[in-house]
Amino acid sequence: MKKKLLTATLVAVTLAAGITAASIFRPICTTEHDVCLYLDKDDDLDSVKTKLSALGTSTTGFSLLTTLRPFTAHSGRYVMHQGMSAWDVFVKLRLGAQDAVNMTVPSVRTLDRLAGAMTRGLLLDSLTLLRALEDEDFIRSYGYDRATLPALIIPNTYQVYWDITLEGMMERMVKENKRFWNEERTAKAQALGLSTTEVVTLASIVDEETACNAEKPTIAGLYLNRLRKGMLLQADPTVKKAVGDWSLRRVLNEHLRCESPYNTYLHQGLPPGPLRIVSVAGIDAVLNAAKHDYLYMCAKEDFSGTHNFATTLAEHQRNAQRYIHALNQRGIR
Repeated sequence: MKKKLLTATLVAVTLAAGITAASIFRPICTTEHDVCLYLDKDDDLDSVKTKLSALGTSTTGFSLLTTLRPFTAHSGRYVMHQGMSAWDVFVKLRLGAQDAVNMTVPSVRTLDRLAGAMTRGLLLDSLTLLRALEDEDFIRSYGYDRATLPALIIPNTYQVYWDITLEGMMERMVKENKRFWNEERTAKAQALGLSTTEVVTLASIVDEETACNAEKPTIAGLYLNRLRKGMLLQADPTVKKAVGDWSLRRVLNEHLRCESPYNTYLHQGLPPGPLRIVSVAGIDAVLNAAKHDYLYMCAKEDFSGTHNFATTLAEHQRNAQRYIHALNQRGIR
């Protein structure tokens, strides 16, 4: 009934204006592919029509509708599908029924790379997000500090709205973190005697030790063995974090002496927080760590990215000598 009344009104108005009512319901999006209309908080009716015209969309029927119904522009990303009518476009924009975009959260080492990746294709700019992630008071309001913040972020691809706010993004990350740490994963962490943040911290070491997901549970088991025995972890990635140089090919004695809470050659236990944004594979490797007696590991001399493992120091030293020999042969210093 409402549509009939609207149509009757449209007919009367459009005839008086010399325009056919068909302009309201015929397709106005005639491009071969979908196009996107981006509206920010400063857009008004005139700028909306300008942007629609720029997309190759007729605004005749849309303009007529705005004279019959109140219209307020809502910020967002709106996909204009081929064949949409003026009525379809008007209703979509009037309701603010925007379309979601994919936000990819990667496993990276630095906050600037994280901020750049998370805001790619969004209205929110990376510098605003980066400054917030480096603001101690801001991140403390979400229950984290500078050291533990990486434990909040769970890498994945999430659907969000283009105009998501800084607060909205942080709330989404908190929500996804709680969803990730379900009863099963939380129970596994408790069985290891670790908090979820400690699991992520150990996972960050595992991630830095290898890109081979198949090897990660073995490495996780090795570091858990050392923790249980009260041994120093002596993890080279923590030294790279301490000295602030991830490009190190060889960790030397001078690096091992770097005073930092992240240096596990000097300080017992886990570092104060994750070395990076960890992978889900790294977290699950810790939660499902392999059970074995290994206490030592050394990169293989074939530079395959995998490791030789050992249960005794003597065996480890033999593995280390083979690797050092291979480094010297290649002139890697």
